[in-house]
Amino acid sequence: MSGPDRFFCADSARVRGDPMAGTAPRGFVWVLIEYHGGWPINGFEGLDLDPTTKALVFSAAQAARARILLVRRHGRRNHDAPTRWAVLRHGDAGAGRQSWGTWTRDEDLAEIAAALDVPGELGHPPVILVCAHGQHDTCCAVRGRPVASALSQRWPELVWECTHVGGDRFAANVFVAPDGVYYGGLDAESSVSTLEAHLADRVESEHLRGYTDLFPPQQAALAAVLHRFGPAGRDDYTVAETVRDGDRWRIVFTGSPPHPDRVQVELQAHRAPPCQLTCRGPATNSAVVYEPTSVRAVS
Repeated sequence: MSGPDRFFCADSARVRGDPMAGTAPRGFVWVLIEYHGGWPINGFEGLDLDPTTKALVFSAAQAARARILLVRRHGRRNHDAPTRWAVLRHGDAGAGRQSWGTWTRDEDLAEIAAALDVPGELGHPPVILVCAHGQHDTCCAVRGRPVASALSQRWPELVWECTHVGGDRFAANVFVAPDGVYYGGLDAESSVSTLEAHLADRVESEHLRGYTDLFPPQQAALAAVLHRFGPAGRDDYTVAETVRDGDRWRIVFTGSPPHPDRVQVELQAHRAPPCQLTCRGPATNSAVVYEPTSVRAVS
């Protein structure tokens, strides 16, 4: 995909073999706002909305430690359909709760602040979010839109394109909420198979970036467990112990049948060589990598 004079961060990451495991941003609450216009580079913050309403939503999201994402359906949009918003929450024991509403005037978005103060409803299917924020990073659009197209054909009611979710170099990125699961390095074919498995409660390691309720070394350790012992349900493994000794980590998981009762993972943390990590950011940065050195079942 790269030409001699054009830099694509996702191409470069694949050439380097950048590991994805351990790169999901931490979070438990997300606000989705359907927006039919062009997406500013900084998403919700750049929208020209009623200032009072915008400040109310922003402050309520900050108080709830919620991330705000703009969303839209892939392809041609039905402008006669209600424009929607949602609050998605990853709860205890994996219980995902959702609140949905519609808006026609900026002031209607004030309802989001009230929704952030209530638990939300159980029983909704998960939302599949595909980062396609080309204004933020070219690779998100170039790689994200074909994935959004493929997934939308398969699950038209579940899939939305969304603004920046992080990890541009791992495009195409897919985030499943409120499950709190990030996948990366996807294309049209692998995205369908990966999401088919996910929706059947079978998380696979190949494209897994991490679970948002875990810290980066725990995310990397869990991916190593899934790689070693095979796919598992979203909540089949639970972190039982996390010990750090300098750059070394020891993380123990408890598993539910038919998975091992206890699995111990040892990791070595190190910084990768500095490189350009995004299409738009010419500065170089050094990412932290958590490399598994041992994965074994223990008694």
